[in-house]
Amino acid sequence: MAEMSGATTPAGASGVLDGAEGVRRRDWIHVAALSTAGVGGTWLLFPLISQMAPSQDVLAASSTEVDIGAIDAGQSIKTTFRKQPLFVKRLTPEEIAAAKADDGVSMRDPATLAERTKEGHEDILITMGVCTHLGCVPLGAAEGENKGEFGGYFCPCHGSHYDVAGRIRKGPAPLNLMVPEYAFKSDTVVRVG
Repeated sequence: MAEMSGATTPAGASGVLDGAEGVRRRDWIHVAALSTAGVGGTWLLFPLISQMAPSQDVLAASSTEVDIGAIDAGQSIKTTFRKQPLFVKRLTPEEIAAAKADDGVSMRDPATLAERTKEGHEDILITMGVCTHLGCVPLGAAEGENKGEFGGYFCPCHGSHYDVAGRIRKGPAPLNLMVPEYAFKSDTVVRVG
């Protein structure tokens, strides 16, 4: 086929570089443009994504420190964690023995006392004070309240009975009282959350 254009190329110069011979100016411009667009997109999206992060007041409410030094054996305290009631109970040796004796009993939501407490602190039980049936607050954490048939907690709304380890034993609640994530900062201070 005859050459269409009348232009001539200098001697030794190639009219078009193929990919094997090197990067053409147009390829470099494409890479530079895409890199600039990527940096610009990141610069644009970063504030939009970072504004979805929790604010400082939410982060402050995401954990609670509880002083358990003043709780005597057999006593409970109520506090709040993430705007929900939190029950902290120091179990007596008799309550620990009773809970361990019931570890093998058939339950709706089986869990042992060791699974619900921390090693070395078996006498401290920390549970959310929210019934797993419909979200009511069970009785039994304060002195003089009805503790139900199993000596733990009782939800009067629909008759859920929990044992001393917060395990569901009778009634419509499907699960045990939830044990939140917690860690002992010292022998008398617990950080929940």
